[in-house]
Amino acid sequence: MAGSYTKKEFGVGSEEQTLLKDSNGTRIVPTKGYVKTSYSTFRVHVPTGTEPVRLSPGWEGTGRPDDELNFKGVTMDQADLELNPPRDRLNIVFCIMVLHGIGALMPWNMFITAKNYFVNYKLSKDYTGIDTNYATNFPAWLGFASQIPNLLFNWLNVFIQFGGNLTTRIVWGIFIQVLIFVCTVILAMTDSSGWPGIFFWITMSSVIVLNTANGIYQNSVYGMVAKLPIKYTGAVVLGSNISGTFTALINFLAQYMAPNARTAAIYYFITALFVLLACFDTYFALPINRFYRYRELLYQKGVNKRQLENSARGKTDTPPYWKIFCQCFPQCFNTFLVFFVTLSLFPSVQSDIKNSDVNFIVPTDYYSTVMCFLTFNVTALIGSSIASFVQWPSKRYLVIPVVLRILYIPLFLFCNYQPNNTTRVLPVYINNDWVYFAIAVTMGISSGYFSSLSMMYCPRMVDSQYSATAGMFGAASCITGIFTGLLFSAVMPSLVAHISFESS
Repeated sequence: MAGSYTKKEFGVGSEEQTLLKDSNGTRIVPTKGYVKTSYSTFRVHVPTGTEPVRLSPGWEGTGRPDDELNFKGVTMDQADLELNPPRDRLNIVFCIMVLHGIGALMPWNMFITAKNYFVNYKLSKDYTGIDTNYATNFPAWLGFASQIPNLLFNWLNVFIQFGGNLTTRIVWGIFIQVLIFVCTVILAMTDSSGWPGIFFWITMSSVIVLNTANGIYQNSVYGMVAKLPIKYTGAVVLGSNISGTFTALINFLAQYMAPNARTAAIYYFITALFVLLACFDTYFALPINRFYRYRELLYQKGVNKRQLENSARGKTDTPPYWKIFCQCFPQCFNTFLVFFVTLSLFPSVQSDIKNSDVNFIVPTDYYSTVMCFLTFNVTALIGSSIASFVQWPSKRYLVIPVVLRILYIPLFLFCNYQPNNTTRVLPVYINNDWVYFAIAVTMGISSGYFSSLSMMYCPRMVDSQYSATAGMFGAASCITGIFTGLLFSAVMPSLVAHISFESS
């Protein structure tokens, strides 16, 4: 019945009796309005002149599936969410994502920041009474035990659903991490002076299991947040940058308040338990939030629509991983390169840069703490915060400043970088502490800003139904950049020991 008719055609048919006459035969010619027929409800517009009469069909004539026309499977809550789209009141969901960003990097930060506890207490000669290589080899073993399983399971989690959907992976990932930290606290309370070798290998085994679970959890969090607006991916990256500062602060307070290293370690690792439990609780609180339910509803509707289209065309529901990766590759590359440059310099190179002026405002004893750890963590946090409000440059041109950040590598090597057990041959070209501080500040801000921006852009490079998979690719690229950056940082002492621009 829906269509376009001329006035002549409209006047000779039986429909004229139905649409333009009442039950008494009186002719009705509305200019615009609704007319009830025995078939449906139409909006009828009868213009003057020679223009055709257009009939707009009602709900039944829109061609929608019968289930949707009958509101099958639609709850009152879902209908209310679509009619009244909610906002993120008080930025509750944003804060929850920041918390999960903190929790995602908590295991790595907790163990590297507790280096003194392991090296100078649990594995030291003063505690064990014997001279071993466990303390000397601990940092290197910790790096490999942490990053290799994290890297491996970040990538595997993209293609293999370990334990099922995102919810199952996140919940079990957090739960396993909680158990490992409980074991770590028990080990801190136990006298292990008589078995340092067993303690060392138990610790390394727990680190492997911890980072396996963390790799799945971290990757799944980025898949979850990819369903939300772009700033929420930035919130996770912001939380990751807060994690380092938060961990360093907790470590300092634990050492300051506790009477000995054993008690300080117990307080320190218990804090990680509370953070992970908070992540656990807030994840289950997300479905209660109307804004989060609304965004999940929109995402699921898009997925269901595409599945119907694929089934009609005889296609499978398996995500086209190669196509998704190709589409989001520019942002994966940006993410990788940002973290590669950053981890090549921080903390290995930056912590070994010495003050050039003994009268500098920062005393020598606190130079590395302030100019390296505090400066980077604070500036990276500032950079991530800026990305939540300003997104520039665009997705197309972000690669330009990201590639230019490679220049930070020679700039840091030109500073007063004095690695241990290495004789520096490369001359010190930047021997001004304020110039070095300015370089460190811009490096930290650019790291936080561009890493957030690339992670935020990554899920937006693909169709909405594949945004979660693209977010996982971005997270895996982040871990790949961190891992390769840490490996490359081991080359830095050799560079300053063998390269010289001075003529012989």
